[in-house]
Amino acid sequence: MTTARTIMRADVQHISVRDTMEAAAQRMRLLDIGALPICDGEGRPVGIVTDRDIVVKVVGVGANPKTTTAGELAQGADRLHTVEIDTEMNDALVLMEQHRVRRLPVTDHGVLVGIITEADLARHLTGATVGEFVEAVCAANLPATGNASGSEATR
Repeated sequence: MTTARTIMRADVQHISVRDTMEAAAQRMRLLDIGALPICDGEGRPVGIVTDRDIVVKVVGVGANPKTTTAGELAQGADRLHTVEIDTEMNDALVLMEQHRVRRLPVTDHGVLVGIITEADLARHLTGATVGEFVEAVCAANLPATGNASGSEATR
């Protein structure tokens, strides 16, 4: 049985709800990653912040990344999807597909212990399974492809 424990990255880095978006951006740059789980003071995930969130939800609206905290961007535990460490991978994959999430925090009794990302899926699952995941999660965000004559692509 393949579980979340088998697939997850145990070296997951996170930030606190009190950390600023500037600190989050610096940490992402240092670690060469694009997202960080946000945890409360007890290590429980309450959200995820991505590099895109910092650009769109902070800088893009004129907020100050030096004073905007991760807690202000946290999705809230009721909207954040996580799995427990012994969750079967098929169940975790279904959850990711249903909610179109590319990063899934893994917890042990509610405390962050790992994360499953698209890259982890690609390393551990079959090409067909990964292809189905990408289609389910990313298809809505891909540009439409059409072969209509006279389109910009065919000129």
